[in-house]
Amino acid sequence: MNSSEENAVSAMSAGRSALRMGPAELVQAAAMARRFYLEGKSKIQIAEEFGVSRFKVARVLETALERDLVRIEIRVPAELDAERSDALRARYGLRHAVVVESPADATEDAPDPENLGAVAADLLGELVNEGDVLGLAWGRSTIHMAASLHRLPQCTVVQLTGVYDAGTAERGSVEAVRRAAQVSGGDAHPIYAPMLLPDPATAAALRSQTGIARAFEYFDKVTVAAVSIGSWEPGISTVHDMLTDEERAHYASLGVAAEMSAHLFDSEGRRVGRDLGERCITVEADRLRRIPEVVAIAGGLRKASAIGAVLRSGLVTSLVTDTAVADYLLTESEPGLRPALDRADPDD
Repeated sequence: MNSSEENAVSAMSAGRSALRMGPAELVQAAAMARRFYLEGKSKIQIAEEFGVSRFKVARVLETALERDLVRIEIRVPAELDAERSDALRARYGLRHAVVVESPADATEDAPDPENLGAVAADLLGELVNEGDVLGLAWGRSTIHMAASLHRLPQCTVVQLTGVYDAGTAERGSVEAVRRAAQVSGGDAHPIYAPMLLPDPATAAALRSQTGIARAFEYFDKVTVAAVSIGSWEPGISTVHDMLTDEERAHYASLGVAAEMSAHLFDSEGRRVGRDLGERCITVEADRLRRIPEVVAIAGGLRKASAIGAVLRSGLVTSLVTDTAVADYLLTESEPGLRPALDRADPDD
């Protein structure tokens, strides 16, 4: 056996209990284990080679595990926390949960971990299939994700929201859409408009403009979407920062705790302040709920409670976050039904 085989099948360093096996048994068990675990042969094939029944092979392999002849290690990259990822997926009924290590010096005021974007980019590379329509909502996390994209099947890419500041469009959502389309080799449908308008009439007029209307036509065709989450605080929620002090106070009085794509949520995931949507260029919540796969990219303790609120909304199906947020979400009160899997609307 070479060094890599020794890491998976160790017949020479067996435990005390393994020494009770005779040398012929040890050699045979190690050989069968090598065939099964390293060479990928079936129990029937092994049985034929050694002239025994497949039931005998099964017993030998089971004994090899029990007596420490075989040591199976499950390894993922150090930055990924497989245990927390699986626990979070199960607790909220998520299709996919990917938890990355929080920075060692992370505090409650720290921004999203920088590696979320790269991990989310790899996840999209898995989830998007050729011919899909990928939707990208405005957000720092989605912008960082798009910048980290290196592989993506050919797909159409559409922008799901207006931008935080039309003057920075080239460095924000529009560039993210273009980048994703360039990587995939598909068509891009950006939206050259601010996310929040002064009044519903202005927003309606912009939605009817040819380029924006064309992007909106793709909303019902989106198969995978990437969104960001913000808590209702300065510098964390883009919508919060675009409103006047009076407007912020009004929505705060409604119990807003989180924001995603210009939709506001209370701590239980119920939508509040729906009138704001009339002034926004964004995908409607009902359309978002019908998208088969909605990946939220958000981390940092300052967003932890907001992420929990959005998970309860049933609008997202998957999450990329960090260990600090995962620990918070795994210890907070039960989410009730599995909202992300059931896609249940808390208001119904």
